[in-house]
Amino acid sequence: MHALLQRRYAEAHAVRDDRALFDFVNERKQRFLRNAPPIARIAYDAKIRLLQQALGTHTRRTQVQGGQLKSRREIRIATLFRDLPAAFLEMIVVHELAHLKEPEHDKAFYSLCTHMLGDYHQREFDLRLWLAADVLKDQTASS
Repeated sequence: MHALLQRRYAEAHAVRDDRALFDFVNERKQRFLRNAPPIARIAYDAKIRLLQQALGTHTRRTQVQGGQLKSRREIRIATLFRDLPAAFLEMIVVHELAHLKEPEHDKAFYSLCTHMLGDYHQREFDLRLWLAADVLKDQTASS
């Protein structure tokens, strides 16, 4: 299964650091979500645990500044995506960007995801297969 997915998603990406990730995410944000609020921070995060938690996170931090509430939005992507194919990085970026408009995983959320990335559902499914194959490969190797 893993070999099939590697053939299907052979294209690598050059988004290796937080600055490149910031540019990558903002390019897509400008294309599809121009009116969405700005994102204060976009970064790879090694603390995101795969499968138990999430692949990326979106947060809204509220701070009091001079008697006013200021909201800052952040997107963090699991560092695993540095080494995965470009298609999977694009899928998780679209997923996190969709949360700027739609906080819940509902029909409107997935409609927005497929608007930004036509084969979103297929890529999400293939990513889950890829990760499951990696876990099985690691378990087999340690046995």
